[in-house]
This record gives sequence, C-alpha cells and structure tokens, in this order.
Amino acid sequence: MKIGLVLSGGGARGIAHLGVLKGLLEQGFLFDQIAGTSAGAIAGALFANGYTPDEILKIIETTPFYRHVRPAFTRMGLLRLDKAEALYRQYLPHDRFEALQIPMHVVATDLSAGELTVFDTGELVRPILASCSLPGIFEPYWINKRQYVDGAVLNNMPVEVIQDKVDFIVGVHCNPFTTQKPITSIKGVLERSLILAVRSKTRERLAQCNLLIEPPELSRFDVFDWRRARDLFRIGYQYTQTIKPQLIKTLESAL
Repeated sequence: MKIGLVLSGGGARGIAHLGVLKGLLEQGFLFDQIAGTSAGAIAGALFANGYTPDEILKIIETTPFYRHVRPAFTRMGLLRLDKAEALYRQYLPHDRFEALQIPMHVVATDLSAGELTVFDTGELVRPILASCSLPGIFEPYWINKRQYVDGAVLNNMPVEVIQDKVDFIVGVHCNPFTTQKPITSIKGVLERSLILAVRSKTRERLAQCNLLIEPPELSRFDVFDWRRARDLFRIGYQYTQTIKPQLIKTLESAL
C-alpha cells in the first residue's frame, strides 16, 4: 500500500504541517510520494530531504529569512525572492528533486500561460520559491524565461498530482475558514478574500483525500504570523494527537 501526502499552502500557518507530520510519524505513517503548494512545498521538500519535523521547526526559528528578501523595483510586487536561493541551498545542497529521499512534486502557476506547472525533476530550490511567490507581495519568479506565481492561485491542494501514484492520500490543509473573526483592516479583507477564492477551488480536492487533517484552531492565526512558529507547530501536533484513534484505524485499513 503506497501512501501519499499532500500539503496545502497557507503562509505561516503552513508551519502547522510540521506538527501534524510529527504526530503522523509517531503513529507509524510512512509516505511514498509528497505534493505541496507554497508553504506546503517548503515543508514537504525539507521533510523529503530527510529533516525531521522538529529539525525543520528549528531551521524556521533560527534562520532570519527576512534578510534574504529585498525590495522589488519592477512594480510587479513589493519584494523579490531571488536572494533566498542561496539560503535554501544551505539546507537543500544538492538542489535536485532526484536527490530527495521521497519523491516530491511542487506546483506553481505559470502566469503567462495561465496554467499549473508541476515540478518534480531537475533543480529544486527555484521551483519551491516560485511556488511561494504570492501575487502582490512577491514579484513573479522567473524560471526558463517563464514567470511563475504561487501555486495556490490555481491549486492549493494538489491531490491529483500524485493520485495515480499512490493508493491512499493523506491531506493536510491549514486554511480552515470560520466567520467568527471580524475583519478590521485592509490586510484582513485581502487575506479573507484570498482564502475564499482559494477555498472555492479547493473544496472538491479536499473531498478526494482519504484522510483529511485540518486543525480548526489555525483560523486564529494570520498567514504572516511567522514569529508564532512554535505555537503553530504545537497546534498541528496537538490536533493530530486528538484524532489518534482515527489515525490508528485509518492506518490499519490502509495497510
């Protein structure tokens, strides 16, 4: 029985993927394929490279990522990510999909063609950064003379990318939608609108997961809450602990 893992985008909330992963590993889950968008691409690639969830959390907490972005002057975004390439190569030194311990698939949106691109061979770091290029915040990322933006624009839960490669899919979605939090700022309006737009295209893909994990407490967090990394990790882990009986039953049926 081959098990696949699909990790959504969600900005800082994607750190919760790591806590969920830790909980799944403790219950005996092993993964044969991984697909991820944006933050899910980062978490998935580092995990596929052999880092433990706790090690990835430590990388996030101790690395000054803000020093590796710079202002954009092209009027296509506020910030540029190209300087971050060297940073990611510190942790992914082989910079090749083929060097990963688990096959990984990263999705990004081809801005010119208006279609989704799946990266799973060749260079690794630049496709990850392309998948994270949130429109309006980061300028489009260039790969082979093509412009790419965040994969979540077209597919924030790339289930179909590995659907024919595995027998069972575990999906981790970090963008639960609730109406309890009032909108009080322009940033809040933009964030809620983005979540609504993305979720409308994600609902069908969520239903295709054999096991879907979506910690509801994540709705309290902002997509830019990077300084609350440990809290986000804890929420992912603790929620996975609360569904332990379901996980045991699911794993037994999958195997």
